[in-house]
Amino acid sequence: MPQPLGYLSIVLHAHLPYVRHPEKAKCLEELWLMEAITETYIPLIWVLEGLLHDGVDFRLAMSITPTLASMLADDFLQRRYIKHINDLQELAAKEVKRTRHQPRLQTVALMYLEHFQAAQNLFEKYHGRLLDAFRHIARTGKLEILASAATHGYLPLLSINPKAVEAQIAVGVATYKRDFGRDPEGFWLPECGFVPGIEQILARYGIRYFLTDSHGLIHGEPKPLSSVYAPIYTPAKVAAFGRDWESSKQVWSATEGYPGDYYYRDFYRDIGFDLDYDYIRPYLVEGIRGFTGIKYHRITGPTGHKEIYDPDIARERAAEHGGNFMFNRELQIRHLASQMTRPPLVVAPYDAELFGHWWHEGPKWLDYLFRKTAYDQNVFAMITPGEYLKRYPQGQIGIPSESSWGSGGYHEVWLDRSNTWIYRHLHKAADRMGDMASKHRHATGTLRRALNQAARELLLAQASDWAFIMKTDTMVEYAISRTKTHLVNFIALHEEVSKQQINEAKLQELESHNNIFPELDFAIYAHGAG
Repeated sequence: MPQPLGYLSIVLHAHLPYVRHPEKAKCLEELWLMEAITETYIPLIWVLEGLLHDGVDFRLAMSITPTLASMLADDFLQRRYIKHINDLQELAAKEVKRTRHQPRLQTVALMYLEHFQAAQNLFEKYHGRLLDAFRHIARTGKLEILASAATHGYLPLLSINPKAVEAQIAVGVATYKRDFGRDPEGFWLPECGFVPGIEQILARYGIRYFLTDSHGLIHGEPKPLSSVYAPIYTPAKVAAFGRDWESSKQVWSATEGYPGDYYYRDFYRDIGFDLDYDYIRPYLVEGIRGFTGIKYHRITGPTGHKEIYDPDIARERAAEHGGNFMFNRELQIRHLASQMTRPPLVVAPYDAELFGHWWHEGPKWLDYLFRKTAYDQNVFAMITPGEYLKRYPQGQIGIPSESSWGSGGYHEVWLDRSNTWIYRHLHKAADRMGDMASKHRHATGTLRRALNQAARELLLAQASDWAFIMKTDTMVEYAISRTKTHLVNFIALHEEVSKQQINEAKLQELESHNNIFPELDFAIYAHGAG
């Protein structure tokens, strides 16, 4: 390609909260991980491996949060996944037989059976270690993996205690180094939540850039000359990239976005709700009707009537939409290039789980977009944020404004009448953790284990997911339970540490159950540490 007029950076944010319940034979919440592996992470690996195999020049940036990485690396959850995918294959095989006199339905049933078989094959190819697949792809230079905060804590609301923010960042960076064998360059701020001061902590841990929502850059100080189409460089020497609203709307918008196309698969119509209960019950968690992942209908329209899904037509629509997205970026970048003194950069970040899980055709759309961009145009080139900084290491200095990519653009999703009660407890626990860490900085043996586990329980209680679930009124009981459970565990450990009377049996149970961050050092919370 000749010198491009500008650049496009696709950034996917792959995240799930830490959900691991060995005390249950089957766990509804663990399905979040099982579904995401089958419907998003494995299909993304297929797409990226296919592009590499075919010699397509592409670029993708992707965060993999520490909680997700820890679950993907967990032997127990890997065994659970094998059981899950085997059950899905058994169910899909039954569906192929049940629909033998309904050719259109059987075509879809066969699609699922082939998908589940291929998913298991890829999972076993990497011996269950999907992180190995992403590491391998990243080594080609085509994929750039970003770090993120330890448990996806919402940093602006934790910042009343700077050590709480620092611990989330420090543990996230340390986990990244362990998982990917290198220092991270980029950092995904959970929910793109930013307040001034966070960039200084990021700088201390070697981070070169982070992302904000568009208004975080536009309302920054001073106002950026290039809007969101070039990063700004903070005085801490950490760059901030702003989200482009135009490319975001084409995918995210509930009314205008591609995923709402009537020929795409309908997410909500699932055989877990439609079929005879006795037939489907063996494949339900605790006998409760829910999603199995086998869905026969397309979106069709805004009413309850749904037509049968046609995979071939949906694939054609994904190709058309990939071409349309590319065409719109060509127009956008041509216009921007005529107004700017440097090649414009369009940053398009999305939740990774949108692709495949919520939007079944999303991975195909990405595949078509990468291929069309490589061969069907010469206006712009794909690039990662880190690669862009190497090409353009200088720019306007400024500080983004307080912001997030949540509804309303600030903190209202995570600070609402449904969830505001959690913060006084999180702040008090963070203060106590700091005091304990400072007092017992050189602890050894059982006391050190108790302090490390207290830090784990605090980090797990701080996950932004729990406040989000309370606000969206989905699985509220579970979110409240997780918040309270981790806080109660922390309080108990705090009392035991204060009295220096550690219940070793209970500690061992907590270490086994909530075993995230095995190399965690509680001393990060100590006053004067860092």
